[in-house]
Amino acid sequence: MPTVFISHSICSFPVIASLLTELEILNSEIGRLTLSSALVLDITGTAVTGIATSMVVSSNKGLEAYIINVGGLIALFVIILTIGRPLMKLVVRHTQQGRPVKKIFIYIIVFLVIIFGLMETELVQPFFGGAVMLGLAVPEGPPLGSELVKQLQLFSTWFLMPLFVTSCIMKVDLDLWNMNKNLVMIIFGLIIMVTLVKILLCVGICQFCSMPIIDSICIALILSCKGVVDICAYILLYDAKRYTSGEVSIMVISGLILATISKIGVKSLYDPSRKYAGYQKRNILYLKPNTELRVVACVHKPCHIVPVRNSLDLFSPTPTNPLVVDVLHLMELIGRTSPIFISHRNQQMSVGSSHHNFSGEIIVTFSLYEHEYAGAATVNAYTAISPFTFMHDDICYLAMDKVASFIILPFHLRWRDDGTVESDNNNIRTLNIKVMEKAPCSIGILVNRGSCTSISSSYVVAMIFLGGSDDREALCLAKRSAKELNNHLFVYRLVGPDSETTNWDSMLDAEVLRGVQGTYGRLENVTFEQITIDDPSQITSFLNDVVTKFDYIIVGRRHGVKSPITSAMVNWTEFPELGVIGDLLASPDMETKASILVVQQQQMPTKW
Repeated sequence: MPTVFISHSICSFPVIASLLTELEILNSEIGRLTLSSALVLDITGTAVTGIATSMVVSSNKGLEAYIINVGGLIALFVIILTIGRPLMKLVVRHTQQGRPVKKIFIYIIVFLVIIFGLMETELVQPFFGGAVMLGLAVPEGPPLGSELVKQLQLFSTWFLMPLFVTSCIMKVDLDLWNMNKNLVMIIFGLIIMVTLVKILLCVGICQFCSMPIIDSICIALILSCKGVVDICAYILLYDAKRYTSGEVSIMVISGLILATISKIGVKSLYDPSRKYAGYQKRNILYLKPNTELRVVACVHKPCHIVPVRNSLDLFSPTPTNPLVVDVLHLMELIGRTSPIFISHRNQQMSVGSSHHNFSGEIIVTFSLYEHEYAGAATVNAYTAISPFTFMHDDICYLAMDKVASFIILPFHLRWRDDGTVESDNNNIRTLNIKVMEKAPCSIGILVNRGSCTSISSSYVVAMIFLGGSDDREALCLAKRSAKELNNHLFVYRLVGPDSETTNWDSMLDAEVLRGVQGTYGRLENVTFEQITIDDPSQITSFLNDVVTKFDYIIVGRRHGVKSPITSAMVNWTEFPELGVIGDLLASPDMETKASILVVQQQQMPTKW
């Protein structure tokens, strides 16, 4: 009974991390809080359970065995912490940035896993205890942690894990009807009682911290989940004669039931994207005059730094129209379990750190931008390390938290100087699509074709206007660029031969265009031209004629807007996230070096 009580009172960090990954909430507020809680609980529970086990086993063997087992366990932990981790950090510091760790160090770590496992066995502990302790000491991320994952994950996850689970379950006897009915009821009753007390305590603590009741229940369900690690512990206890065949069967069945309830319960109760939806308009079109514009600019690779930095010039920051930029450096999570989010303004980077020095170039570049626009622009730098699957949560959460009106996302294709495609990253494309679906504000996908790879003081900008909410948002952004007198803006309005002028959208389009048509006075650096399109093929001809004249071309995505001008080309669109015009401009067949910014206005929710 004490063993059943203890095993259902503690939780396993790997199991919780795996569940959060399956539920796709690893980066959410609940996911981060639960993962941190699980790590503390797992380490504390493992340490207390290990020492208690050594004390109980050694109590009948005399004082000498007691000192050896308990003292050896503590000594092993101290050795790994004070000697093993510093040596592994030394290996990381002596590995050149961007280069993999030498194979010999990987072999040494694998050998130490076996040695520490055997030492744990001699100290009357499970074999995997030493491996877990050593694994926690490995510096996370590249180059050491990521290389270990690369070398071991395929073999361990897809080959050893299925064999291990199968061999464990083969020891389970599911014929509970032949067991003592009273024993079955007592064990199940104890498991239900422990789980309910655990859930109530967790919900109570969360309520004391003023958390919503639904979030509290979700955290409690997640921390009550059982998985492969727990099954391993049950089988080890069975092998050690602590459980009978029937008792371990009950434990495995209860673990299966708890895992199922946890997953279904959290999936039905918690929607991480719901908090991004809102009825407050966060876009450039509805921004009040002489108020600051907040922008979240995302960077994946060094090649994105200068294009993203130059695109900020389109917002023309001035002391009366200040710009606040939150630059988010996005890194894929490799070699560690928990995602991290770093604010570089609040946290100093340590020299030689394995995962903090990658954002140095970004910080320097955008700090210079802030000094260049002193009094008009403010820049904050952040780094988010998470899996690509959940990276959109980091972007949307930062945009929501900073009350941003616009998000800049780099396009997933990279071009060479000769106009051919150099690289294609589908992970970035999937990320952009997810952000466009869930973002709490307007979005711009920046397609860099090569013209803006160096910093310039003036740009020639074109805005192609067909109509619709996305085009109106794009035009407002284009008009902001014209506030800098060194920039020159050309606005091209494409209309069909029988375009309607009486519907509501057309009236809104005309109102937005009045600022560049001359009703309120024409600016010297703004040129407006209306072009009639009789046939969709004329759009391609028009684009081919003008694309070589500009540094930037701003277009709307026109999401959900149908137009007779572009309807014939919709089925030929290769990248729907760019819209029809954006897709034509981003095509390798289009000979241009202009950077394209495809704008989508904030998608207002129709229902909760």
